[in-house]
Amino acid sequence: MNAPPRPEKRLRSHRRRAKARGRTLGVALTALALLLGSGAVAVTERAAAAADQPWMNTAQTPADRASELLAAMTQAEKLAMMHGGQACGYVGCVDGNSRLGIPPLHLQDGPVGAGDGFTNVTQLPAPVAGAASWDTSLMNQYGQVLGSEQWGKGTNVVLAPTINIVRDPQWGRAFESFGEDPYLAGQMGAADIQGIQSQGPMAQVKHYAVYNQETNRNNITDNAIVSDRTEREIYLPAFETSVKQGGADSAMCSYSAVNGAFACENGPLQKTALKGDMGFTGFITSDWGATHSTVASANNGLDMEMPGSDYYGAALTTAVGNGQVSQATIDDHVRRILTSMFKAGLFDHAQTGTTGSVVTSTAHNTTAKQVAQEGSVLLKNTGAILPVAAGTSSIAVIGDDAGTDAMSQGGGSAAVNGPYLVTPYQGIKSRAGSGVSVSYSQGTASSSGALPPVDSAYLTPSSGTGAGLTASYYNNTGLTGTPVLTRNESTVDDVWGGASPGPGVNATDWSAKWTGTLHPPVSGTYQLSLTSDDGSRVYVNGQLIVNNWANQSSTTRTGSVTLTAGQAATVEVDYYNGGGASNATFGWSIPGQTLHDQAVAAARAAKVAVVFVSNFESEGGDLNGIDLSAAQNTLVADVAAANPNTVVVVNSGSAVTMPWVSAVKGVVEAWYPGQEDGNAIASLLFGDTNFSGKLPVTFPTALSQGPTNSTAQWPGQNGQVQYSEGLKVGYRWYDSQNLTPLFPFGFGLSYTTFSYANLSVGQPDANGSVAVGFDVTNSGSRAGAEVPQVYVGQPGSVGEPPKNLRGFTRISLNAGQTQHVAITLDARSFQFWNNGWTNAAGTNTVYVGSSSRDIRLTGTTTVAGGGTGGGTTQTALPRTGWTATASSTGGGDVPANMLDGNAGTRWSSGAPMANGQSFTLDMGAAKSIDQVVMDSGGSASDYARGYQVFTSADGTNFGSAVATGTGSGAQVTATFPATTARYVKVVQTGTSTSWWSIAELNVFTDGSTGTGGTGGTGAVLPRTGWTATASSTGGGDVPANMLDGNAGTRWSSGVPMANGQSFTLDLGAAKTFSKLVMDSGGSASDYARGYQVFTSADGTNFGSAVATGTGSGAQVTATFPATTARYVKVVQTGTSTSWWSITEANLYN
Repeated sequence: MNAPPRPEKRLRSHRRRAKARGRTLGVALTALALLLGSGAVAVTERAAAAADQPWMNTAQTPADRASELLAAMTQAEKLAMMHGGQACGYVGCVDGNSRLGIPPLHLQDGPVGAGDGFTNVTQLPAPVAGAASWDTSLMNQYGQVLGSEQWGKGTNVVLAPTINIVRDPQWGRAFESFGEDPYLAGQMGAADIQGIQSQGPMAQVKHYAVYNQETNRNNITDNAIVSDRTEREIYLPAFETSVKQGGADSAMCSYSAVNGAFACENGPLQKTALKGDMGFTGFITSDWGATHSTVASANNGLDMEMPGSDYYGAALTTAVGNGQVSQATIDDHVRRILTSMFKAGLFDHAQTGTTGSVVTSTAHNTTAKQVAQEGSVLLKNTGAILPVAAGTSSIAVIGDDAGTDAMSQGGGSAAVNGPYLVTPYQGIKSRAGSGVSVSYSQGTASSSGALPPVDSAYLTPSSGTGAGLTASYYNNTGLTGTPVLTRNESTVDDVWGGASPGPGVNATDWSAKWTGTLHPPVSGTYQLSLTSDDGSRVYVNGQLIVNNWANQSSTTRTGSVTLTAGQAATVEVDYYNGGGASNATFGWSIPGQTLHDQAVAAARAAKVAVVFVSNFESEGGDLNGIDLSAAQNTLVADVAAANPNTVVVVNSGSAVTMPWVSAVKGVVEAWYPGQEDGNAIASLLFGDTNFSGKLPVTFPTALSQGPTNSTAQWPGQNGQVQYSEGLKVGYRWYDSQNLTPLFPFGFGLSYTTFSYANLSVGQPDANGSVAVGFDVTNSGSRAGAEVPQVYVGQPGSVGEPPKNLRGFTRISLNAGQTQHVAITLDARSFQFWNNGWTNAAGTNTVYVGSSSRDIRLTGTTTVAGGGTGGGTTQTALPRTGWTATASSTGGGDVPANMLDGNAGTRWSSGAPMANGQSFTLDMGAAKSIDQVVMDSGGSASDYARGYQVFTSADGTNFGSAVATGTGSGAQVTATFPATTARYVKVVQTGTSTSWWSIAELNVFTDGSTGTGGTGGTGAVLPRTGWTATASSTGGGDVPANMLDGNAGTRWSSGVPMANGQSFTLDLGAAKTFSKLVMDSGGSASDYARGYQVFTSADGTNFGSAVATGTGSGAQVTATFPATTARYVKVVQTGTSTSWWSITEANLYN
């Protein structure tokens, strides 16, 4: 039986707040409680058992305690730690163990607050707003709010933060992330993690890795084809920072498939990179339902399946029993989980909080407001339209997003039910004060049906004078007895947020009645609406028109009534609050006046018009473009035509286009600002707070201007998503292509100005670090904050984008104040990935600026060769005597042109790129090589979409690929371990309507000696006389194709992979070998999910397996002690809907 779907993944818009029952200030956390907390074992019981449970000795290290506990566990108890358990009120649960004193694990969303329907929690701004603050201290504070509230709710594993890179602004979860740059994402993520974990729970950094779109997620067709270098430089660094700097206790593997293997069973990602190179000692949990296998997942690094036990329950017990998963592997998984739990103190501090606890507080609300303020970005301010000038007599607030449907948050597992929402209209009206006329016009249709509030000009109170209605408040929910407060109010449009509405009135369990006269300006049928939490209703001339009388979260209902101009109608609006949050809005639509026309008229009558526009992002789906709705764009254009003093505020999760940008004076990007939306934006528009936010993503002029502008790249085709832009993600793309975006990465204006001077750039110290110093002066007339950004441009020969962000800080300066800024760039700032981190030897340029395009200071430093990667000092080989051939040629574009030293000539394929096209280079004699560079001579469309590089000593036996990758741009570089060969063959594995062309081909060496094989494990065996047979065959994909030297042909099983499928090689005579390489020719889904390798002298008696493993990606390598045999048999032990296929099979001695 499949586990139930994860609640966090059910998409919800949550555009308004949900019901919150009861409020207190803060949350009581008792570290050493004498009570059972959320099923945890009581501290007193643990202390009494300490003699029998040595792992309860807190003087020992977490690792030692975990080892002691592990030794006391039965196999069943170990396996129970590796999967989801019984339902416990949280989105993920691992059962506790009372015998051993192991507390349960309660996992809960999410990155914006305690989600999944929890109430009495704080709705923070979206993480992208935190990233836009570029304030790591504030992000740490953000994390503390998350950690504190989750711990107070009984959660001990917080499913946050989301640190994936925004590769394309259409991504549905861009708002959850920290933007397009890995350095920025890493710094903000680490600060968030430290904040979360400082409050008790473990953070679970997600989603590891290469998770950048929702389309086809959790499906093998969402198969990211990405080079190792691109992974290491773009998509993995934020995780490395989260581990090494943030100290993340756990990680969540993603729904993505990466180079043919699902992330949660991807050995190169989980075992090699995360647990190996990054030194991650925590545990990896699958995203909900992202586990797709038992053996492959367990052997490739997945520690815990969520939310159930489909693969890590009985199936894992069986796999251990039959030897497919070793006991050592199980012990490593469980040890990691236990060590993290000990490290977090879960054994030593019982939680007293429950899912019903009230955990929001005034302090947390203040943090929410500060993040919304610091994260808002001023993009345009022509004529100093902002801040709103003192003495401004009237302001028209326009847009559905400014009213009760304010876009305060995104959806999915990041949605949070906040206790209240201050709308932009309410915030602006409150800040403007009674001396300023503030009108509200909806402008476009509301998804909820809410209409603009009835203006006081059309209302007369039942008592007293002036405009508006008479309000009577009662300290009961039934409008009975004597009112405790009576006063006249201009309209019914209030958010009390669970607080008392006025002197003498309860904070909860109260009611109110507004009475007076409604004066219709025209004759016709009027639409009326009531939005409330809890109940509301409206009577006109004694007739019930709208009945919204229910105990509920904020809900809108509508009705209609026919009125005659000049004939006043009595009106009564009733409301009650039954506890928790509270709000009420009475709205209408005047006949014959569209919402659009009303908004334009209001703008024309006002001194300043502020238009709010938005889009909505959510997990589970990507956007279809980045344009706002046509209705919103038209509204902005028409308002701007009616009022020259128009400001636009955008609430979005990532970049949007702005076709009206030249027609308006001011533009603000405020993201999804959370529950303090209106208060935060009002403080900025009126200048109470200065703008200081900087864009964490580039805003293009159009979607087509960005790096992922082909279907193959987004959302993918033919079961693959080509990451062919390589390193050119975000601003790197715009820089490399010399494109001018609408607004660049790192950009943001202020109400003051800043100047930069006195740059100093040191030389690398013994650790490779470089000290950078400069002065920043507030050259304007008011205090403000600036974010100086430091970028590094490496030598062009290493193939990096023009510059990469390597450092930043946020400083606050009074008018006229100067501060010296010191930033240390670590050694990684001057390195690139080349099978290891390799120094970019030579002159490196250091850029200091206010944005990626506003560079104020430039300096240089000289970096020596070195690092852990290959090719630290690359030398191009002389090409004298070299020749080239190709599988096809376009007219006079002959292969020899690749070697003539003339970048104006080229070889071309003469036909659109297709799988199997190739060229072969004969260097005349064996050379030691480790890099091939294919230069398309400035043509940015003719590069190989995918490639494999093979080498050979004789031009016939090429063995397995020494390099596999995807091209990007006019120069494609393939690096590989040093090998000695005479022939180099490059095979195209991608497709494109463009021809494949190369102007110049060069081969490089770093001076080391190659072995003639791959990975330095020996030479490839000649395959002359070899034959192959198989248990099944798919059509013409015969076994002999594995041995024909043509990567364009293959053997395939002809049916989906199943346990017991096999193929056998007959080498013709006994050979000695120690490695078998099975190459799927660029098909990243056809690899053996699990395999066993057997050898035999006679083809009958095969004995025990010499190698057992799980495949991952387009090339599967099995190594084993050197053996001598004539026959080699490979048996499939995994399952998949894909066929098993091999283009080339090679053995090495």
